Amino acid sequence: MTSFGVTKLVAAKDLRIELRSRVLLNQVLPFAAITMVLFAFALDQDDLLVRVAPGLAWLASLFSMLVVVQRSFAVEAGDGALDALRTAGVPAQGIYFGKAAALALQLLVLETLLFLAAFVLYSSRFEGAGVVLLITSALAASCGLGLVGTLYGGLTTGTKGRESLLPLLLLPVVAPVLIGATRATEAALGVGRISMQEGWAWVALLVTYALLFGIGGSIGFGPLVDDTA
Repeated sequence: MTSFGVTKLVAAKDLRIELRSRVLLNQVLPFAAITMVLFAFALDQDDLLVRVAPGLAWLASLFSMLVVVQRSFAVEAGDGALDALRTAGVPAQGIYFGKAAALALQLLVLETLLFLAAFVLYSSRFEGAGVVLLITSALAASCGLGLVGTLYGGLTTGTKGRESLLPLLLLPVVAPVLIGATRATEAALGVGRISMQEGWAWVALLVTYALLFGIGGSIGFGPLVDDTA
């Protein structure tokens, strides 16, 4: 089977597991919603909330991503499914991109709901011209987060204390996504001093980030998983 075929099967498998377990719905979404509400209570200023809403929404997305990544690889490590796939000679690139695609899709759903919450809690607004920029930046950021999350999730699989090790390794690496996605969202929502043109420049950074981790992850995911098995 080709790597593309493996990618589709692994992504479909991960999404089916999520649909049956409903971890995203029952655990991750409530956690993200509580985080957004706490941010609102902590700041408690309407003008300030409007300005910082993009950053708060992306912070909540990053924190929630840790739960999704840990869940994705805990399922694999629990019954040795990942080791079995590698032993059977399944292409590592297919496994990597399949799990990254499933993770990116879950993050995209999560981000959509978080931005809806930001519109309700923080009174955020955007004009028609910002819709395309907002959607594009969310897609690019989700792909980048899915790729880097899958790579570092595979790196920490099988290691002791992976629940605490994953955030320590992952959060510094996703800082460019947090900055780029926040700036692009600010431009889309018309807050801050960032123009629409500058927002698209930040989207270009997000796309470059995703491409770099896509290439690097496709090369290094197999050796990393084999070494930690």
